[in-house]
Amino acid sequence: MEKTPQEHLETLAEIRNIMHRSTRFLSLSGLAGIFSGIFALIGAGVAFWYLKLNFSARAYYQYAMDAQGNMRLDFVTFFFVDAFTVLFASMVVSYYFSWRKAKRYGLQMWDNSTYRVMESMGIPLVTGGLFCILLLWQGHFGVIAPCTLIFYGLALVGASSHTLREVYYLGLCEIALGLMAMLALGYGLVFWAIGFGVLHIVYGWLMYNRYERA
Repeated sequence: MEKTPQEHLETLAEIRNIMHRSTRFLSLSGLAGIFSGIFALIGAGVAFWYLKLNFSARAYYQYAMDAQGNMRLDFVTFFFVDAFTVLFASMVVSYYFSWRKAKRYGLQMWDNSTYRVMESMGIPLVTGGLFCILLLWQGHFGVIAPCTLIFYGLALVGASSHTLREVYYLGLCEIALGLMAMLALGYGLVFWAIGFGVLHIVYGWLMYNRYERA
């Protein structure tokens, strides 16, 4: 029996949906973005506490350098542990909520699209991480926060072709924020809190309401 035009359209729509799901990583969860943003704000809050809630540019230099002009090891250790804790917590919740979303909607958690996203993000993130370590080694810690925002934004833009389109716009916002932070050196922690905290929460809330809310 010959199919009707409506049935042909439904078949084409189903084929298109299958192709879209096979080439895009769709398991990204809005809740992961929200919790990652919250963790980032907590980490920034702890850093502000360490700096005695001083928002001025001098705070970094006041606590980072000793009387001889050398970088204090405890300053570097504190910020490394703080940043790593935020990163680890964000990765855990991102994996959990992405796994939960994939299971709920019958999506593949690990497939070719997943590896393409990891590859697209991995190169700029690793490059940015090494670049920031070299900046720290040379004592240019004032530009580290802007650079993390810029490289993270570039990673998101690169990976956006393999996942949801909203990731592209989040990446552009992170890049723009990083460039603005370069114009206000010494206030990088404020921009860092906005970029990794506030923007992630806003992005996660929009994603959750658009794709996941029942």
